[in-house]
Amino acid sequence: MNQSIRNIAIIAHVDHGKTTLVDKLLKEGGVFRANQQVEERAMDSMDLEREKGITIKAKNTSVHWQDKIINIVDTPGHADFGGEVERALRMVDGVLLVVDAYDGPQAQTRFVLRKALQHGLKVVIVINKIDRDNAEPAKMYDKVLELLMELNATEEQFDAPVVYGSGRDGYMMYKLEDERKNMTPLFETILDHVPPPFAKPDDAFHMLVSNIDWSDYVGRIAIGKILGGRANVGDTVFTIRHSDGKRIRSKITKVFEYSGLGTQESTAGVAGNIVGLSGFEDIDIGDTLSTLEEGHALPFTQIDPPTLEMQFCVNDGPLVGQEGKLVTSRQLRERLFRELKTNVSISIEDSDRAGVYDVKARGAMQVAVLVETMRREGFELLVSRPTVIEKVVDGRRMEPFETVWIEVPDECVGAVMQNLANRKGQLTNMEKHPYSTMIEATITTRGLIGMEIDVINMTSGRGVMSHLFKEYGPFAGEVLTRLTGTLIATEAGETTGYALVMCQERGKLFVSPGEQVYEGMVIGENPRNEDISVNAVREKKLTNFRSQGEGVATGLTPATKLSLERAIEYIAADELVEVTPKSLRLRKRILKEVERRKVTRAAKSAD
Repeated sequence: MNQSIRNIAIIAHVDHGKTTLVDKLLKEGGVFRANQQVEERAMDSMDLEREKGITIKAKNTSVHWQDKIINIVDTPGHADFGGEVERALRMVDGVLLVVDAYDGPQAQTRFVLRKALQHGLKVVIVINKIDRDNAEPAKMYDKVLELLMELNATEEQFDAPVVYGSGRDGYMMYKLEDERKNMTPLFETILDHVPPPFAKPDDAFHMLVSNIDWSDYVGRIAIGKILGGRANVGDTVFTIRHSDGKRIRSKITKVFEYSGLGTQESTAGVAGNIVGLSGFEDIDIGDTLSTLEEGHALPFTQIDPPTLEMQFCVNDGPLVGQEGKLVTSRQLRERLFRELKTNVSISIEDSDRAGVYDVKARGAMQVAVLVETMRREGFELLVSRPTVIEKVVDGRRMEPFETVWIEVPDECVGAVMQNLANRKGQLTNMEKHPYSTMIEATITTRGLIGMEIDVINMTSGRGVMSHLFKEYGPFAGEVLTRLTGTLIATEAGETTGYALVMCQERGKLFVSPGEQVYEGMVIGENPRNEDISVNAVREKKLTNFRSQGEGVATGLTPATKLSLERAIEYIAADELVEVTPKSLRLRKRILKEVERRKVTRAAKSAD
């Protein structure tokens, strides 16, 4: 045991204030100077994290408080990034469960707490945002206790201490009536309740690799908690590979300890501390490091399996290469397989067609983040609609089901219920809140695809939806997830306001005047369930007479621009999303209309 160290992870639902709380712990732990200007959510270092306002990658930091080192791992709250959560929990001995004093425990609260309890970790409950209007901290604490009982917490886990406060305003209290001063109550609760790391300093060095980092100077950095012995610079260690059991000899070139928002080099890493080690050419998450060649591999937690499958394809559209530098099959394949090194919750396989790769993941959000990262690196690619991964059990066709929670304004309940029914959703609970209604239902993963767009449209952006994998169940039959058709461009060129005014009479547009389109590109939505071919590049014929308002696209409604995640969920099975560093385009798999008709006729004759 190393009494001077505490290792904790912060877990919570999306937007319950984890990262802001870490900011305040860092500030009070003396990481920042009193006059130092620090960005909010300092731990969310990726551009995508700042833009989306969510945590995507689990990250390490540490705070020094009263001669103790508190290592903190900030974890994602979204279930799509569950692999990050599960890895992080292998390095810690306790968790701070952060719960919003108004919203209470939500879908991902349940997910991350269940994982923590399965690992046997001690829990400290933090009822956050008590300064919110209509906050009910005492009631939400009772709801957390109900959740702990529901998830079969042990008696010790159920007796978790609680603190109340506001991470944003920088105070925590043991009781609601206490004075609002600083974060000391939380620090003291962590030191009193979270045990020091169980480690054997007298044993030979051994460590499970829980995360991988990269440095341009030293290459791959293996991150994990030292379970025994010391890691000294210059020591010879053996990597016991998780995948095939091979033992590879290496030498530790650097030891990194976490300090505030950065790392600092050290001559040695001690038992119980979370460190980064370099000197390995090839090392993966789940591998074991040991100074003993005959050492045994440490157990690696199985990650929940993916439930969705998509295709990543080489861009074969007419505009290929105009906006991105990385467009070849070899470049795409290398980048996807490189992702496997640091992302354990996805799998990638070569398909039976050249330039097409099957990517399996937890959800559309996880895939959208990968694609968005790739487009910022200069890639051009095509992405298909997600399909669910089915199983056959005892000769029966099984598919994944999820529990979905939708919080909507009262006047929108009827529309959301109808949408759920269309998608074969089964209502399991309905709860009335002061200004909204919480709907809980069980639905197939297939039925969930594209539902978030519908909820946003039906509630004018006021609905909040979250979901969680439940189980595999019998196939539920056909599910209609998109009831609309599309407007398809027939000509290549630059769109004109004159043409788009006529196109918009057929439906809602996805393109504005002056954009490049090509044959087979989806430029809008038809309210009816059929595709219509339209000319979006037609120009107005010139005459000798000038008409009033000539050249002005009178009455042209602004185009609807879908985000990457929305576009992936929106497209039909015969459509693709073309992703480039500058543009998102929706298109048919088969661009030529004549070819599409042949395929449709062949499919009908086969039936």
